[in-house]
Amino acid sequence: MTDMFVSLGTWNWLIFGFILMALEVLAPGVFLFWLGLAALLVGLISFAIVISWQIQLVMFAVFAAAAVPVWRRLARGRTDSSTSPFLNKRTEALLGREFTLEKPIIDGNGTVRIGDTVWRVAGPDTPAGTRVKVVQVDGANLTVAAA
Repeated sequence: MTDMFVSLGTWNWLIFGFILMALEVLAPGVFLFWLGLAALLVGLISFAIVISWQIQLVMFAVFAAAAVPVWRRLARGRTDSSTSPFLNKRTEALLGREFTLEKPIIDGNGTVRIGDTVWRVAGPDTPAGTRVKVVQVDGANLTVAAA
C-alpha cells in the first residue's frame, strides 16, 4: 500500500482530478467537482514543487475540506432575484387589478376573462360588462367588488 502512495506523482493527481470531474457529469451534485478540483490543485502544485506523498495527501485533504465552506459561500451568494415574483402565485398577481365581467354575478357567482382564461369570481350581484376589482384571492377563486 505504501508503494502506491510513494508512486503518487503529478500526472496521477491530474488524472484523478479529471476522472472525478467526469464522474460529476454522470452523478451531478457538485460534490465530486470540488474533490476533482482539489486533486487538480495538488497536481499543479506538485508540478512546481517536489513534495512527498504524505504532504500531497495532506494537501488534498485540506483542499477538499476547504472546498465545502467555499461552495456554501458561493451558493449562498446566489439569491433568486426573479423578474417574475408571481411565477407560482398567479392569483396573487391579480389582486388589486380591474377586469370586465364576462358573465353577470348572480347569487354571488360569475366569471371574468383574464387573458385567455375564464376565472370564477364571487361578489355582490353585478351585471355583465361591469368593471370589477379583485379584492381577495383564495386558490383559484377571486372575490371582486365594483371598481
